[in-house]
Amino acid sequence: MSKLDEVKGEIVQEMPCMYGKFFNKKAGFISQEWWPDFCNYRRSKFPRPDDDSIEGAILCTLQSTGSLTTRELRAACGFTENRRTKQEQSEACFNSALQEGGRPKVKGMRSKFDGYLTRLEMATYIVTEDFIYPRDKHNHEYGWGWSLLNTPEDLYGREACQCNRTPLESYQRIFEHLKEILSDASDKQIIKLIG
Repeated sequence: MSKLDEVKGEIVQEMPCMYGKFFNKKAGFISQEWWPDFCNYRRSKFPRPDDDSIEGAILCTLQSTGSLTTRELRAACGFTENRRTKQEQSEACFNSALQEGGRPKVKGMRSKFDGYLTRLEMATYIVTEDFIYPRDKHNHEYGWGWSLLNTPEDLYGREACQCNRTPLESYQRIFEHLKEILSDASDKQIIKLIG
């Protein structure tokens, strides 16, 4: 485990911030102070997915179970065996959110599933709560940590995601803040970062 991995988990656990793929599909931190503005702007741009879509079913699964590692969430949504059509994948994921027993399986879908998670993170519906590390036979942590995913509402409450500004006001506020702290960045780069 690298020093960076250790620090990410500590920051997520000890500081008031959110971690996820928020910046042009790249991971980063957003303070709780700025989180409501990001939610306000991003969710206006990316409304909550329909429950019968794959992203909606993933979100419903996470909301109904609470914290899950990426691996657990992928398995809970049946993304492990047999190729299926997009409609079948959606149905499998949605049905697995409702089932207790056997889970439908979808093979070769890991990268697609990760893409769905990235879209949900970019839209501020999912965040990384912590990192869980596999352990060897001597009980030592090793490798890259698995993201422990959750919804920001479950972690910090619904009010932590609400803002009394319009989405455009939130966007402008974020833009001005980033312009101030990233003085060498062009407007185009900042706009790309905000999404």
